[in-house]
Amino acid sequence: MRVHFHGAAGQVTGSMHLVEAAGKRVLLDCGLQQGSQELEAANADPFPFDAASIDALVLSHAHIDHVGRVPLLVRRGFRGPIWTQRATADLVPIMLMDAASLAESDAERQNRRHDAGEPKVVPLYSRDDVRDALDLLQPLPYDARTTILDGVDIALRDAGHILGSASVELWADGRKLVFSGDLGPRGTPILRDPTPIREADLLLMESTYGDRNHRERSATIRELGDILDAAWRDGGNVLIPAFAVGRSQELLYWFARHWDDWNLARWQIFLDSPMAGKVVKVYERHHGLFDAEARETWRGTPNPFRLPNLHITESADESMAINRIERGAIVIAGSGMANGGRILHHLKHNIGRRGTHVVFVGYQSVGTLGRRLVDGARWVRIHGRDYRVGARVHTVGGLSAHADQHGLLEWFGHFEPKPRLALVHGEDLAREALAGEIGERHGVEAVLARPGMVLQA
Repeated sequence: MRVHFHGAAGQVTGSMHLVEAAGKRVLLDCGLQQGSQELEAANADPFPFDAASIDALVLSHAHIDHVGRVPLLVRRGFRGPIWTQRATADLVPIMLMDAASLAESDAERQNRRHDAGEPKVVPLYSRDDVRDALDLLQPLPYDARTTILDGVDIALRDAGHILGSASVELWADGRKLVFSGDLGPRGTPILRDPTPIREADLLLMESTYGDRNHRERSATIRELGDILDAAWRDGGNVLIPAFAVGRSQELLYWFARHWDDWNLARWQIFLDSPMAGKVVKVYERHHGLFDAEARETWRGTPNPFRLPNLHITESADESMAINRIERGAIVIAGSGMANGGRILHHLKHNIGRRGTHVVFVGYQSVGTLGRRLVDGARWVRIHGRDYRVGARVHTVGGLSAHADQHGLLEWFGHFEPKPRLALVHGEDLAREALAGEIGERHGVEAVLARPGMVLQA
């Protein structure tokens, strides 16, 4: 069994790892790189392998940095099954159709600005490519060991990151590989805690927050309430860049739990996403995956997805109408790193206003607009124009969907004996810190995976 690292190896996005075993080739994830223009342009580069040679694809969860290049893989020759957890199989069509639509819209916008003689910008893939990829989906439940190819078995364990997220156990050639996928923190609202795994010959483990620990969630929730109070006093709007799957639902959960405490009846709340209604239906269809507290909240009043002043906007006209509101609006919109989507339009209209509060509730990759704002930029460029930042920018780290250093160490601690370890899905400072802690506590020398590196299990 050999593993070739092709993505999220030295960075956080673009997850893609190729396993060769039992005479087969299994790809773990096929995600978009996100961040700088150079990184995103590289998504169109040839794959470092023949797409037609891949026998099967396994997806850990539905975030676009783990599934975003699947239609391109299919367009370039992949025809095997795509195995993933059932809830993920319901979310992937929503995510990929949205990504294709955004790519087509961005290409159209850029082509309008080009001179007549310049070559046309072509989207990375089309909605037809997405439909071809969806025909290959093979849903699986959690905790069922399944033969996916001759000599290759997998089982999916709940990773507690977003609905349907999974850690992957893969058996072949008498060896066992575990891919953590993205691990969530213990105690995350709605989701169950990550399932411990106890045996592996080789472990590929994420390390996004390998160098830090999150604030206590209770302190973070108090901070969020304080921000909303301050924004109301300042007479402005609150903009929250958030991914449509995971963070948006958690925010609505907390709004329902603190409806009276935060006096939310005075606000207009907008979940501004074409896919929001579809995602809500997926959550309702898979409520059996919720933790006990979330199941109770969903039965209560107000229901997080049916708040009396919640507007789920789908059309572009509805979205544009929000920007006529100068105060009293809470707008949750994608993308979570502010590197595309409807949040950019809301930022253009609000970023210069001193009463505006922009709240980041998740990781911001290097090169994204979100990272520039979090780092204190006073001017930012959006859709080719420069805007002065007058808004107050907040980073609310305790809502992260990723386990922190303590959570990663705890999850790794369940393995006995300790496996060989390769750290993926993290920037170098985070990986180096986590590798140092694991080495000191467990005597394991972690490998920091790099693109093109090969490890034998």
